[in-house]
Amino acid sequence: MGNGSRSDLPLTATVVAEGFDRWSPPLKEEFATNEHNGRVGLTLLKETDALRIWETHLQPGERLPVHRHVLEYHWIALTDGRARQHNSDGSTREISFVRGQARHFDAAADRYHLHDLKNIGDEVLSYLTIETKGGPNEPLGLS
Repeated sequence: MGNGSRSDLPLTATVVAEGFDRWSPPLKEEFATNEHNGRVGLTLLKETDALRIWETHLQPGERLPVHRHVLEYHWIALTDGRARQHNSDGSTREISFVRGQARHFDAAADRYHLHDLKNIGDEVLSYLTIETKGGPNEPLGLS
């Protein structure tokens, strides 16, 4: 996409809490339980030797459970929306998505991103996540 495309829009994310502030005991337990959950979307649309493509549609108030990213990935927003994300570093962020917005995340050896995502908007929040295999980390199992 050229300059000025929706994929170039800056991600609007605001830290609303740090230090595990306002995290419930069940949420903290879910982070421990799901530490190696490789299901980074709700529906696995396609998996090949090279990639995994996930589709996620979250109704207002619905939440994607804690999951771990270890592969390089892209996400593409299919709708506008707002979400709250808890991160393993104890921070909580509120994020605004714009339809067509896209982001890429690299994967460094032995590094990961562990988080959840809850739709805090009034409409369905939908996006695709495309993970690329063959990087420095092995894909996580999906069981």
